[in-house]
Amino acid sequence: MREFKKHQFLPADWNKREILRNKGQFWTPSWVANAMMAYVIKNTVKVFDPATGKGAFLQAFFYLAKDYQKFYGIDIDPEVLKDDIYFDQRCSVEIRDYLKNPPPGKFSAIIANPPYIRHHRIDPETKVFLKSLCKKITGFTLDGRSGYHIYFLLNALDHLEENGRLAFIMPSDTCEGKFAVKLWNWIATHFRIECVITFEEQATPFPSVDTNALIFFIKKTPPVQSLNWIISKEPYNDDLLLFVSHNFSSYQNFASLEIHERTLAEALKTGLSRKPDNKVYPYKLSDFAKVMRGIATGSNDFFFLNENQIREHDIPSEFLKFAIGRTKDLDKNIIDKDTINYLNKLNRPVYLFSPDNRNLNEFPDSVRKYLKLGEEMGLPQKSLISQRNPWYKMEKRIPPPILFTYLGRRNVRFIRNLYNVLPLTCFLCVYPLNDNFEFIDNLYMMLNEPEVIDNLRLVAKSYGSGALKVEPRQLQNLPIPEKLIEKYDLLPFRQKKYEQILLFQ
Repeated sequence: MREFKKHQFLPADWNKREILRNKGQFWTPSWVANAMMAYVIKNTVKVFDPATGKGAFLQAFFYLAKDYQKFYGIDIDPEVLKDDIYFDQRCSVEIRDYLKNPPPGKFSAIIANPPYIRHHRIDPETKVFLKSLCKKITGFTLDGRSGYHIYFLLNALDHLEENGRLAFIMPSDTCEGKFAVKLWNWIATHFRIECVITFEEQATPFPSVDTNALIFFIKKTPPVQSLNWIISKEPYNDDLLLFVSHNFSSYQNFASLEIHERTLAEALKTGLSRKPDNKVYPYKLSDFAKVMRGIATGSNDFFFLNENQIREHDIPSEFLKFAIGRTKDLDKNIIDKDTINYLNKLNRPVYLFSPDNRNLNEFPDSVRKYLKLGEEMGLPQKSLISQRNPWYKMEKRIPPPILFTYLGRRNVRFIRNLYNVLPLTCFLCVYPLNDNFEFIDNLYMMLNEPEVIDNLRLVAKSYGSGALKVEPRQLQNLPIPEKLIEKYDLLPFRQKKYEQILLFQ
């Protein structure tokens, strides 16, 4: 292995890189590609890239390979394979769909930045094919919210020779989606997970892309019960390459790397994208509250209205409820009458148009006229609204005493609802299991404690720029430190259940 000079990969402006958004393509920067190549290129004659794209890994191959080693790449996009980089005698590329028409045989070295295509962009026919492929490889199917990149990883593992090495860079949802536990338990049973690389925000390989990246180094050998888990804290730094090149050995002080040795059991339980956490939490939020998503109107433009719109369409108050639809509309953690008055002055929507399921001709004339306007707009055909009968019947929620801003970059928080406002889908509804006012206030204050907010990382999905997303079931699993339960005296209130939460439709 050659000697590397410090910062030799730093370009003039590392933020100005091409991002190939079509087909889920994102260019892997050289400092990452070289480290990944250093892992797979050992003891192999041929390196295989099933999604070669613009050739980032081929460049890394040219930098690290010995004369006898070859590179074989495939891609579905003929345009990217026209680049001059591919006209080299050590390189062979072809147009081929890796999932639907993979090359024959197995490989001792596989490296990829697979196409990042989320599940909602995959057509139904392809989804059926992917489920069948997964069943063939693993014996089971994954949740339908698995992205295209997940199946690339499974297919690559299936094409890995005994003792072969795989290096994949993937989005963090690979470890955080609903499918993740089943997926990684299977991988950990059949392969050795040698190392996982994560990145701090300032070191992200894909700036301005709304996801966090992880690198997985996996070997087809019997699993072991520990793995290396690394946080890279500085971009375009050769520490990562040196660390990988020396078999994940911290033989020197790598200032830009935070190195952890984790047990496999703990890493799988906590999540491979999350920092180690060996604390024991006897309580979680579900011991004190139930969580539901906010109301999905299907068309906020039609159902979520301001005062001017109410007057214009003469909608009676019996069909209106106070609601909040944007986290930006709340500059404090309390919703009260002043909050609604302030938003009204700004002409912000604060009224949820909430018709019941009566027949259209049973509504007052003004409401019937407004609903007919909705029909002319094509609302009954919209995907979510079309599932309702009748289409205008609004979802029901009891106003939650506490709201949670479930998706945010910096200011995820719990909000005390003192004005019985209904939240839309940008919030989660938190219903304490006791309707005692003191208990609700104490729970609200406890949930905003920094230690509790920090624990969100243990249950949330992580996205680019520090964003977190927490689904209702995940929030119910939020670990609560025992000392805070005692500080806010919550245990005596747990006995009386808040039965009203069971009345939701």
